[in-house]
Amino acid sequence: MVVRRRPKPLLIFLVLAGSFLILLAAVYMYLASPVDKGNTDTIEVVIPNGTGISGIAKILKENDLIRNEFVFLITVKTKNGSYLQASTYQFSKDMSMEEIIDALISGNKYNPNAITITFKEGERITDYADEIADATNHTQAEVLAMINDRTYLEELKTKYWFLTDSIFQEGIYYPLEGYLAPDTYQFENKDVTVNTIIEKMLDEMESELEPYRDTISSNVHYYMTMASMVELEGTNTDNRKMIAGIFENRLAANMNLGSDVTTYYALQYPMTSDLTTAQFATVNPYNTRASNMGGKMPIGPICNPSLSSLEASIEPVDNTYLYFVADKNGNIFYTNTLAEHEAMVQEIKDKGDWIW
Repeated sequence: MVVRRRPKPLLIFLVLAGSFLILLAAVYMYLASPVDKGNTDTIEVVIPNGTGISGIAKILKENDLIRNEFVFLITVKTKNGSYLQASTYQFSKDMSMEEIIDALISGNKYNPNAITITFKEGERITDYADEIADATNHTQAEVLAMINDRTYLEELKTKYWFLTDSIFQEGIYYPLEGYLAPDTYQFENKDVTVNTIIEKMLDEMESELEPYRDTISSNVHYYMTMASMVELEGTNTDNRKMIAGIFENRLAANMNLGSDVTTYYALQYPMTSDLTTAQFATVNPYNTRASNMGGKMPIGPICNPSLSSLEASIEPVDNTYLYFVADKNGNIFYTNTLAEHEAMVQEIKDKGDWIW
């Protein structure tokens, strides 16, 4: 006869308790999970001062950012007395409840009055002044006045190692041209001072130049000027390095650099149409097409270059070419002699690929 033992009550209890805990954990994981993992749209949530945990839970639930207010309250209680901070937040439905709670504990630096300004590579300082004027409460004239203020510039020179006396040469249009790092920056609000904007851009430029400091510090103005030319003449790091090498070849041969983009800057014209022969011959310390510019660099940068162009000016490709020309598609062709260069120009025109 087989005697069947009844399961012990303790074992039954443990099995049931374990099952219940597993179920409870599964329910909690679901209720604490993102409401919609695929929805990254931001939702602005305002937590007023003095709002309690229950009030915050209600606000989050109303915005469909949490699944359950009670579970939110319990979870906050497990955070060892951490406080949820009143502020304006940017949440999204793909955030878990834990992520939302952590953000509320940390507090939010989101500023609804913040402004963002994008300064593009290859633009002139006058373009930057326009962009600042569009985004802030300053006029273009006010921006340019600060940029050209000698007392302020002397102060900046003591702060930034890459600003030297070269920026004060007679004939320089804008001393900080070429030295303001293109990037997208965020500022507190439209009342941000021009000084704050300028120095934030100079700080970024310093971080970009620091790795090359030992190489360029003896003649940083040369490298910044070269970078500004290859920025506008080239289209990527490789061809900019080639062009920088060609410019160095021409300087060594005491030739004019013959860079059309310097003429446009000298005349302060936009590069939207071709210039006349007389305009290209204009005598100006920026214009490398002028007859008196044999073996000379322009007096200073002609735009604010990218990091790619800075690298090209510092590490040019050693080559034997003396000429280059680009077509309207951005293709660049290199030649050794003037005859070859002129033939290439004609070939580009015959194909209908001339830039103008």
